[in-house]
Amino acid sequence: MHDIIRLLPDSVANQIAAGEVIQRPASAVKELLENAIDAGATSIKLVIKDSGKTLIQLVDNGCGMSMTDARMSFERHATSKIKSASDLFAIKSLGFRGEALASIAAIAQVELKTKRVEDELGSLIIIEGSKVIDQQPTQCANGTSIAIKNLFFNVPARRNFLKSNQVETRHIIDEFTRVAMVNSSISLSMHHNEKAVFQFNNSTLKQRISGLLGANFSQRLIPVEQDTESIKVYGFIGKPEFARKTRGEQFFFANNRFIKHPYLHHSIDAAFQELLPKDAFPSYIIFIEVDPKTIDINIHPTKTEVNFQNNKVLYAILRAAVRQSLGKFCITPSLDFEMEQSLNFTDPPEGKVIKSPIIATNPNYNPFDSQTKRPVKPFTKPKATNWESLYAEQAPTANDDKLTNGITNEQKKITPEQESPEEIAEVINERIFQFKNRYIVTVVSSGLMIIDQSLAHERILFERFSNMLENNKSSSQQELFPETLTFSASDAEIINDIKDELGIIGFAIKSMTKNTFVVTGRPADLSDLNLRDALEGIIENYHKNLLELNLNKKINLAKSMAANIAIKAGILLKNEEINAMVDALFACKVPTVSPSGKAVFSIISMDELAKKFN
Repeated sequence: MHDIIRLLPDSVANQIAAGEVIQRPASAVKELLENAIDAGATSIKLVIKDSGKTLIQLVDNGCGMSMTDARMSFERHATSKIKSASDLFAIKSLGFRGEALASIAAIAQVELKTKRVEDELGSLIIIEGSKVIDQQPTQCANGTSIAIKNLFFNVPARRNFLKSNQVETRHIIDEFTRVAMVNSSISLSMHHNEKAVFQFNNSTLKQRISGLLGANFSQRLIPVEQDTESIKVYGFIGKPEFARKTRGEQFFFANNRFIKHPYLHHSIDAAFQELLPKDAFPSYIIFIEVDPKTIDINIHPTKTEVNFQNNKVLYAILRAAVRQSLGKFCITPSLDFEMEQSLNFTDPPEGKVIKSPIIATNPNYNPFDSQTKRPVKPFTKPKATNWESLYAEQAPTANDDKLTNGITNEQKKITPEQESPEEIAEVINERIFQFKNRYIVTVVSSGLMIIDQSLAHERILFERFSNMLENNKSSSQQELFPETLTFSASDAEIINDIKDELGIIGFAIKSMTKNTFVVTGRPADLSDLNLRDALEGIIENYHKNLLELNLNKKINLAKSMAANIAIKAGILLKNEEINAMVDALFACKVPTVSPSGKAVFSIISMDELAKKFN
């Protein structure tokens, strides 16, 4: 029998490694950016075409490489940052694995130009699918320029699994944002299809954050700082009133490396406890500095998952630092020290005589005297004709909408003596009311129907917006004072992508600059809508659906708008609004299920009700 165990060829091994390290164009961008920073670059330029599928080029002014180093950089497990196993537990650099360039070269066509300051000529290396096509001296600028062309050209199955250009571009922008945020002292730029997306000079951290996340974002930030002997925490958190419904603006950096850490995220949530609604998430950009020996960053190929030696201590310090900042900058009321802190009295009206309050008392009252105690009357069952009088004192007034929850006075006055059983049944079947400002309850022939008002409104809006987008029919209300809105680069990409469809629905949006837009009109029946909140919510839902469901653009937009604009639990509705919602719901094509797949209503049958009393 022949031996069946054999070593894989390097080209195959590199492709397998590429499957772990290079999952999409954004993964290659991340590796190239980290290598450029480790090379000491002060200026980095990123150029991509077709969302990185056709070209990813990075040019830096770092230290460059010699001819031998340039060639060795494409070998597996080749690195300049680790010499012994002990170095794995004291890593201060970023791209240390020694697999990135070898993995990229296995699945793409790579052209590398690099030159050191002390060399007269640089080096040119061309590799396709792990095969060296050309290697020779060349004239080039100091630093390194690497171009990755036709990613996954020899692995068509992997290329077919890539998402749309818009999704892949957003992933690249996310990676660029994380690197640019933690390296504000480095000049960085990014161009996509010959258009500038980012252009940053060296700046302060807050300026860089504003440039990445939007000019208005800095106004939402509260500084955080806590320095101990073993751990240093600093950065910014968002004010509670600007919390969002998705986790988009949450960044953790450990020793200048972006990380994902659910345990530390929980510490932020704990600090914001009782300050945010249940479905809101705080924004934060937190930097953590610890001794490299106390952090393990070599547990995942992407290096975003790490393990701290003192997790519980870091949790407590981070939570305390955030709570301190919230109390210092947000929660504690401010004092006006220029105003005299004395009591100010308003003079009484002319002719008004001020009298001291009088309290009537009984000087002969003795609580221990049994004769003064109130006699206890035995409970007597009321007469059948006076059953309603039992609750006369507790009945809500006609103006108390919160107590009536939509039940009219006529509905409350039904008694067995006033109407026949047939008339009572007829009135009950017409009853419809709101329960706990969340559910709509009504009686149907088969039992009791309970409708979730938020899901019902979401279904109504989804079908309405879908019809608008299919028929290109909408009504727009012009803004008397057009509103100017600035978004982050990734959000601006989505706005540009769906701007025409938003116009069909009724949003009149014009581009001013690459990230700034002017809204001159809105849907006619959404006049009370906050434009910024509405568009941010639409963007978040649209992006989430795009990543998780890969929906058609029009369906995605209709679903995103419906989820964002639909009324939420806790909103009190008038009788007319309740009836209109129920009528609109059962006029829908699919009234039973919301766009997200949840049941809109449930019916409790008579048998189920009977079982409750048996």
